[in-house]
Amino acid sequence: MEMPTPNAHVLMRKAQIVARLEEVLPRDAVISDERETQAYECDALTAYKCPPLCAVLPANTKEVAAVLKICHEMGVPVVPRGSGTSLAGGALPTADCVILGVAKMNDVIETNYDDRYIRVQTGRTNLSVTGAVETNGFFYAPDPSSQLACAIAGNIAMNSGGAHCLKYGVTTNNLMGVKMVLMDGTIVDIGGAHLDAGGLDILGVICGSEGQLGVVTEATLRILHKPEGARPVLMGYDSSEVAGQVVTDIIKAGILPVAIEFMDRPCIEATEKFAKAGYPMCEALLIVEVEGSNDEIDAQLKLIMEIAASHNPVELREAKDAEEAGRIWLGRKSAFGAMGQINDYMCLDGTIPVSALPLVLRRIGEMSKEFGLDVGNVFHAGDGNMHPLILFDANKPGDLELCEEFGAEILKLCVEVGGCLTGEHGVGIEKRDLMNVQYDPADLEAQMAIKDVFDPAWLLNAAKVFPLANSEARRAA
Repeated sequence: MEMPTPNAHVLMRKAQIVARLEEVLPRDAVISDERETQAYECDALTAYKCPPLCAVLPANTKEVAAVLKICHEMGVPVVPRGSGTSLAGGALPTADCVILGVAKMNDVIETNYDDRYIRVQTGRTNLSVTGAVETNGFFYAPDPSSQLACAIAGNIAMNSGGAHCLKYGVTTNNLMGVKMVLMDGTIVDIGGAHLDAGGLDILGVICGSEGQLGVVTEATLRILHKPEGARPVLMGYDSSEVAGQVVTDIIKAGILPVAIEFMDRPCIEATEKFAKAGYPMCEALLIVEVEGSNDEIDAQLKLIMEIAASHNPVELREAKDAEEAGRIWLGRKSAFGAMGQINDYMCLDGTIPVSALPLVLRRIGEMSKEFGLDVGNVFHAGDGNMHPLILFDANKPGDLELCEEFGAEILKLCVEVGGCLTGEHGVGIEKRDLMNVQYDPADLEAQMAIKDVFDPAWLLNAAKVFPLANSEARRAA
C-alpha cells in the first residue's frame, strides 16, 4: 500500500520532535530519514507495517529518561523496541510515534556467583546472558527459540519462555529486579538482588506488561548452576491425539522433564528437508529431555520410556551421546525456519491445560479442513503452550484475512478449554481484539486502571494489548 505524502504540519511537527531529541542524544542516535526508519516499520509479525515518525537508540538509562521526558512534554507516543523479534506485533509503530530501541544497551553491569544473579542492560540478547556466565558453570534458564537474537527487554515485556520452561519457568520466574523509566522520565528501581521484595508484587506487574508501563533499561536475572548432564529421547506416533495422551501420562506420573516438545507431520517433513535431522516420517513426534546426574537421568528415562512404549510408538530413540542428542534437537530448533521455506505463515501462541491436548489437536485438524489452510503444529507440550503455524499465501487476496479468522477460532478454542490467549508471545496487536473473549469488562477495566497509574496519558505502546476502541477512548480522555 502506497503511503500518503506527509503534509506540511506533520513535517513541521516531525522537525520539532527530532530537533528536541538531538539536544539530548548524539546525532547518530536519532534516525529520522524515511529510508532508514523503514528498518523499524515492523517486527516479526511482518504482515503489518507502518513507518514511525523517527527512531532513537539511547545508550543508557539517563538518555532513555531524557527521551521519554521530551516525548511526554510534547505528547508524542513512544513504542519501546528490543530486537524486533515479536511475533504479536508488540513493537509495531504508529505513524505518529517515536521508536525507542535499546539495541545499544547491551553491557553486563554486575555478576555475583555467590548470590547467583547477573545484572545487565536490557538490550543484551538472551543467549549472551548465558554466554557471560557459562565458563563459570552457570546459565540463564529461559530459552525462547529466538534466543540468539531476542533482547532481555522484549523477554521481560512478553514474559518469554522457551523449550525448558517446563522445569525452570518463564521470565517472571527468573527475574529478580528491574530499573525502569516511566513515561515522564522518572527512574525507578523495583525488586533487586534478593528472592522476594516486600509489599505489593510490582515486579510481577511489570513482567509481561508489553512495554505499556515503562521502559526497562536494566534487569537483575537469576542464574543457575549448569546441570551435570542432560539427555533427550525421541518418540514417533501414528496420531497427534496419541502423542498428546503420552504427554498427559508423563505429567500425571509425576515426572518433571526439563522439556517436552511436539511436532506434527507437516513440521517433521519440512524440517527433514531443511535440517536432515533423521526424524521418522510419522504423524506426531515428541522430544522429551531430562537432566541431572547419570543415575537421575537413567531413572527418569526408564519411566518415560515405559509410558512411551505403552502407546505403540513408530520409533523410540534415546540419545547415546552428545552428537545424537544434538541431532534430536536439530530439527526442533530449525522448525520455524523450515516452515518459512514452504510458505508464509502466522505463528499463534495459545496455552491450554495439558489434559486438553488431544481434543485441541483434533479440533485444529478439523478447522484446517474447514478453512482450507494447512497447519503445522510445533510447541512446548509440557506446559500446553501451543504454537500452531497457519500456512497462507500473502500474495493471494483474502488469504491473510482468512488466516486471521482461522487463528482467532483456534485462540477462542484455547480459552474455551480452560487456557488463555497467549503463553509467551504476548498480545500486541495480534490478539488485542480477542481480549474480551478471555476477560469480561470489569477485568479489562482493572488492567487498564493499572496503566492509568503508570502512564496516565497512554503514550507508551498505547495501541497494543487492549481492544483498540478501549485504548483510543482512554488516550482521548
